[in-house]
Amino acid sequence: MNPASIMKLMNAKNQFSNNHPKFEAFLNSVLSRKIEEGTVIEMTVTRPGERPLTANIKVQQSDLELLEELKGLMK
Repeated sequence: MNPASIMKLMNAKNQFSNNHPKFEAFLNSVLSRKIEEGTVIEMTVTRPGERPLTANIKVQQSDLELLEELKGLMK
């Protein structure tokens, strides 16, 4: 990745953090410990004027293995 792309990405990350400080703190708290098998991850999306949509997953060992593989690709 070239330096200009890295700077653009860092600026976008900083803007996101400024716009949503509670979300960044939430992610830091969640990611401060390892995600374990059996952990439930839930997400709700509420669009203006619509009912919330919620989905969740119960983390399986294969999910953890996939995440480790993805981490390896990012190095």
